[in-house]
Amino acid sequence: MRPAEETAVPVAGTGEEAGAARDPGRRGRPAVLATGLVVGMAVLALVAMASVALGARGVSFGTVIDAFLAPDGSNDHTVIRELRVPRTLLGIGVGATLGLAGALMQSLTRNPLADPGLLGVNEGAALGVTLALGLFGLSDPAVYVWFAFGGAALTSVAVYALASSGRSGSSPVRLTLAGVAFGMVCTAIASAILRMDAQTFDRMRFWLTGSLAGQTADTLVRLAPFMAAGLVLGLMLARPLNTLALGDDAGKALGVGVNRTRILTGVAVTLLCGAATAAAGPLWFVGLIVPHAVRAVVGPDQRWVLPYSALAAPVLLLAADVAGRLIARPGEVQVGIVWAVIGAPIFIMLARRRRVAAL
Repeated sequence: MRPAEETAVPVAGTGEEAGAARDPGRRGRPAVLATGLVVGMAVLALVAMASVALGARGVSFGTVIDAFLAPDGSNDHTVIRELRVPRTLLGIGVGATLGLAGALMQSLTRNPLADPGLLGVNEGAALGVTLALGLFGLSDPAVYVWFAFGGAALTSVAVYALASSGRSGSSPVRLTLAGVAFGMVCTAIASAILRMDAQTFDRMRFWLTGSLAGQTADTLVRLAPFMAAGLVLGLMLARPLNTLALGDDAGKALGVGVNRTRILTGVAVTLLCGAATAAAGPLWFVGLIVPHAVRAVVGPDQRWVLPYSALAAPVLLLAADVAGRLIARPGEVQVGIVWAVIGAPIFIMLARRRRVAAL
């Protein structure tokens, strides 16, 4: 008779190994999913090229290539190199971070309809920007992004400290309630500041809508290390999050540090969502819709949900940004507005469904 610990080993994984043993047809599924990632990268490259070429003034792909290989200082080449390329790279970074942050948040709270803003990260970042503009008069985006990031980080720390207080420690429900409470407090303080200062309100209107425009390459360079650190840390949490999906008691029995995993997940979400919100403002629904749709396709295994979410989100975000530029030429509709128009009805549809994609 086999020892009990040997029979428990497959359960500690994602369930895919056990499923493959029962169904030999599933043994080829990892290869299919890996191929899907390659296809997704190709689609992302095409969307990125469209983002560089299309806008208030369209340019040919030949001109785009010449702008990289043989720049001549013309107006088209200047727009491509100094405006559209940084904007496209920012869209890729913001999309990847928000998509992964959403997947981590939904896994951490065990709520398939959770959003990265659930921990108050977006509200904390918005409060930081409001303080930078209203109290300190800082109007340079490369400067006030640090206030946004600091506000997001401090809010996350406060939320976890409140949720983990007491004998019972932190739990998904306590984290959610603490995040909502702190988010409301941050929103109230920011609203009070904006009502007292009309000039700050005028400056904040553009940032609060959520936009990839107006940021320079310097902003992306400053935030890139935080985005990269959050992406690496988040992807490394796939296996422990899979185990915690079995429950806290089962996770402890299988050797996973429950509190450590939650802390690291919270750190990753702070890095990801804080940097993205600091760079582009609060973009709603990206972190909610994308992971949910990904789980419906690849299943609940976080080893696939996390990378697919980080890849699919920038594709959709850049596509929405390009659409916003094309439908209002020669002006543009901010990507935050486009996503709100798309995301709100989808969220209502998901909330009304009797069954959602399992975690």
